[in-house]
Amino acid sequence: MQEVTAPPRTAPKPKPEKYKSSSELKKRLWRNKLLYVMLIPGVLYFIVFKYLPMYGLIISFQDYKPYQGISGSEWVGMKHFSRLFTEPDFLNILSNTLILFGMNILIYFPIPIILALMLNELRGTFFKRFFQTLVYLPHFMSWVIVVSISFVMVTMDGGIINELLAYFGFAKVNFLLSPGWFRPMYILQVIWREAGWGTIIYLASIAAIDPGLYEASRMDGAGRLRQVWHITLPAIRGVIITLFILKIGSVLDLGFEHVYLLLNSMNREVAEIIDTYVYTAGLRQGQFSYSTAIGFFKSIVGLIMVMTVNKISKKIGEEGVY
Repeated sequence: MQEVTAPPRTAPKPKPEKYKSSSELKKRLWRNKLLYVMLIPGVLYFIVFKYLPMYGLIISFQDYKPYQGISGSEWVGMKHFSRLFTEPDFLNILSNTLILFGMNILIYFPIPIILALMLNELRGTFFKRFFQTLVYLPHFMSWVIVVSISFVMVTMDGGIINELLAYFGFAKVNFLLSPGWFRPMYILQVIWREAGWGTIIYLASIAAIDPGLYEASRMDGAGRLRQVWHITLPAIRGVIITLFILKIGSVLDLGFEHVYLLLNSMNREVAEIIDTYVYTAGLRQGQFSYSTAIGFFKSIVGLIMVMTVNKISKKIGEEGVY
């Protein structure tokens, strides 16, 4: 009877050490010295503008007086946070912020993806570059210019939109003072200004896809739509999820300037958001501690949202942002 012998066991390979000695680490650092030098401006930016200002969060727990300074101001604990959650207008302001953020996620977020897929399907180099430049340009306009252009188009006095409505027999609409038109105007302006710029990362990800995958799919009879659905979208899924997680972090941070330029006394009920409320309470009314508490609350909510969505993305098999 033939004896069956087990295959010889191979010893597990030792894990390679990153740095065997401090001298090797020094050599590696010196070899990549230019890369570390290039990091210096970015590191300094985050230290000066992101980390050092965190010291000022202390005033959210104080009754801060500018002439007394942080060290001399009275400590009041959670007083300003309690006031925030008991403020009569807080729920309305929070709901306005969440509604606009929801519109950004549901309406705006998919548009750069769709636009990038459409631009990628353009075969002519000239037309592709021309349309890319065309959709990038609005990003370089400030919100003041974007809102001013919208004002000229929708104003009751000679605006092209109202003139067309009157020409076709419809009544003119006061878009700027109507609460019902604030949110559509807001999201349309966001799409026009930012959608083109948002395609850059997606186009770069699409360019990194192996062309052989498309060749193989064409040989199997797949058309353009099937290639997009089965090759392009799965290939950029990780980028989409990463950008989605980063977008979720700004759930309460919609930006002050855009909304403030559209805000007026007639639409304040639907247009007042946390950013504009912080400006009113902090700068115009001098309530520095209270406005800092609101900013602190925004940061905590953003951090929790990023950590939660990142954990969910890892559970479904994606990498996440960390």
